Amino acid sequence: MSFLPEIDSNLTQIAVEEAIEKYRFYLMSVPEEKLPQVTPKYTLELPVFSNQFHSTTEQIAIERVDEERKRQSYVEFFRKAVNRLSPRERQALILRYLGEEELFDYEVYNQLGMSESYYHQKFKPRIFYKLAFALKVEVIKPKEEKENGIF
Repeated sequence: MSFLPEIDSNLTQIAVEEAIEKYRFYLMSVPEEKLPQVTPKYTLELPVFSNQFHSTTEQIAIERVDEERKRQSYVEFFRKAVNRLSPRERQALILRYLGEEELFDYEVYNQLGMSESYYHQKFKPRIFYKLAFALKVEVIKPKEEKENGIF
């Protein structure tokens, strides 16, 4: 009996690929332009005071800074996760997904000097497995014991 949870490899691979895409997007994206409402409203109504502490301009500036901080934090988190891989695993990941030009799998395993079967059956799944745990995106299979009424 194993105490380690079983990982759903297909869903975990999808989660890791989504994390990679998020990382690439954060590196390449510019914060969305949110223009403040600067057109004054000319009315004779009395102003309504609420619990709003910031003007719309200040609120947009705060949101932009928060979003940029979130992006920088994720990029750093992802970088640290990738650096936990072995040098050869890092090289394969960067060649395949993170380089300026993404290579195909056959180009990666040829550059690394390994067989196609080893790359697809052992090497690449191990990279996804390790990266999933480092990024905390692994998908655990539900326990079969619970379905059978065994706790």
